[in-house]
Amino acid sequence: MHEQVCDQAFDAGNVLDGGAYAAGSDNPAPPASDTKKEKKKHDKSSSIDDPKFLEGYHKAYATIYDRNDYGSAIEQLKALGQDDRADVANLIGYSYRKLGDYKVSQIWYERALKADPDHVKTWQYYGLWLVEQGNRDQAQYPLNKIAALTGTNSDEYRSLAAALEKPPGTGLVY
Repeated sequence: MHEQVCDQAFDAGNVLDGGAYAAGSDNPAPPASDTKKEKKKHDKSSSIDDPKFLEGYHKAYATIYDRNDYGSAIEQLKALGQDDRADVANLIGYSYRKLGDYKVSQIWYERALKADPDHVKTWQYYGLWLVEQGNRDQAQYPLNKIAALTGTNSDEYRSLAAALEKPPGTGLVY
């Protein structure tokens, strides 16, 4: 079942074209949208400049990476009301993964990739998600995707490649 869901996510990445490149940082990218319907749905694109959104996003980012308080970060990110944005959905997925809830984490990573199939940070985290569960062969797809998007010198590529080089069962923590 897991393989089928991963294949569907990877297929979605192959089928969906376009979208803005987002490096996945503490500064969220505007949502990727290709259609007028998407633009209406995401007419919050100006929220990228909305100080309240940015303040909330940065607070959640710090909650994750500075304090490792993943439960609180999930609440903060969901409270932004923009969990259909790749950067936000990716951080929610990351937080669930760090809490050990791999099934829910996968849902959020797939949501992020649906919003932006070229979201490099999500491909990195999704690949690490696969490695952590012992699906090293499947993690090769996200690695190749990252290479195609950013090349092999990006932090995201090097991080996932390093995880794949470690022997299985070495207690990876990412």
